[in-house]
Amino acid sequence: MSDLTRTDEQFKKAMEECRDVFSKKLHDYGASWRILRPSSLTDQLFIKAKRIRSLEIKKCSLVGEGIRPEFIALINYGLVGLIQLGKGFADEVDMTNDVALELYDKYASDALALMQKKNHDYDEAWRSMRISSYTDLILTKIQRIKEIENLNGNTLISEGIDSNYMDIINYAVFGVIKLTKD
Repeated sequence: MSDLTRTDEQFKKAMEECRDVFSKKLHDYGASWRILRPSSLTDQLFIKAKRIRSLEIKKCSLVGEGIRPEFIALINYGLVGLIQLGKGFADEVDMTNDVALELYDKYASDALALMQKKNHDYDEAWRSMRISSYTDLILTKIQRIKEIENLNGNTLISEGIDSNYMDIINYAVFGVIKLTKD
């Protein structure tokens, strides 16, 4: 099996796990995230990434949850971010769980397609990176999103918020893969 094929399989398996978590949370809470305004969603991504960085530095968790679940949360919030970009935020839950899962699947598929293109061009470079680098790159992407939000989307040359969400998702998937016990 080629490395690219192995990456595709690992990516899909990680995304299946994330989808399972997302689906269970939809069952419990519905699409309550529909009320998140863009800045609140960005802050939610920020606290998840900061927690990962804190745990990487401190090497222990007093809450008892590790880094891997936080990467899963980043993936799911990144996908929520893409849904919110497309739909806008709402004042109340206005989406069924089935529609939320359809949109989740659409954007997860888009993230896989982007990863495949980039992974081809970068020749599996992610495998040689440290997990802490994924964290730092994710934090950088979040900072970029904040700046774009502060500019009300009026950028001169930068990729949009959606591209940053996609990169966050993909770096977080690489983190999940590397932290998965085979």
